Amino acid sequence: MQQQTDNYIVRATGFDGHVRAFAARTTTILEGIRQSYDMWNTASAALGRTLTVTAIMGAMLKGEEKLTVVVKGGGPIGNITCDANAKGEIRGYVTNPQVHFDLNELGKLDVRRAVGTDGSLFVTKDLGMREPYQGSSPIVSGEIGEDFAYYFVTSEQTPSAVSVGVLVNPEDRSILGSGGFILQLLPGTPEEIITKLEERLKGLPQVSRMVAEGISPEEMIERVLENPKILSRLDLEFKCTCSEEKVEGMLYSLGHEELGGMIEEQGEAEVHCNFCNQRYHYSKETLENIRADIQNSKK
Repeated sequence: MQQQTDNYIVRATGFDGHVRAFAARTTTILEGIRQSYDMWNTASAALGRTLTVTAIMGAMLKGEEKLTVVVKGGGPIGNITCDANAKGEIRGYVTNPQVHFDLNELGKLDVRRAVGTDGSLFVTKDLGMREPYQGSSPIVSGEIGEDFAYYFVTSEQTPSAVSVGVLVNPEDRSILGSGGFILQLLPGTPEEIITKLEERLKGLPQVSRMVAEGISPEEMIERVLENPKILSRLDLEFKCTCSEEKVEGMLYSLGHEELGGMIEEQGEAEVHCNFCNQRYHYSKETLENIRADIQNSKK
């Protein structure tokens, strides 16, 4: 039996099959990333919202398919980059994790100010074909949820409601709750169902509060859908694909001359993985051995 985790996604349908839904909890994964980077509150909220949507989009894939999401809003946190696949493996980072502002006029973390509104959201899907699928849409609010909703309707022609949130402890910056849901209307959904769904959404508390208070993804589905039917559950885990072998492969790919220049100028090399904050250090001796291997392979 597979071990259950705190971080997972449920897939469901409701309103007699006219609406499909995904709900996720990503709290402890985001907390692990926050600790790794000593991330500040507003940056955590921006990353957590993006990570939750990316995880759900990964759950929409099949087999070995995977995707990368990049949010470039022009704000002080820089880019937000997240990866996910159909197996529930996710990872993500922001360019500048030490970003925080005072609460906005609604008393919420000012994600819009951190992300910025001058840019675009990019989605690249590796579907196992010759060329990856690439889609994009303009940043419309900088709040992440609305930006993804706009992406779904313009790039994938799927009307969607996206509600994601992160609740951060102001005392120690720890993540109290991270998660959310995506609802998508299937073709031919009657207007009366759309109206009912909108009314249900209006009556919901903040999604970050629901997650922090222990409301499970299944319970979120029950609150937003009429006649919900849970179809599947997918456990999530943070998984980085970097490794010493990959880094060494990259060094070999530099070639004899470029590696020689690196040894001459720097005397050593350090490669940093943005996703997991792992650092790979290579001494001058190791670099010279790699360079010698490259030279010998040409003989």
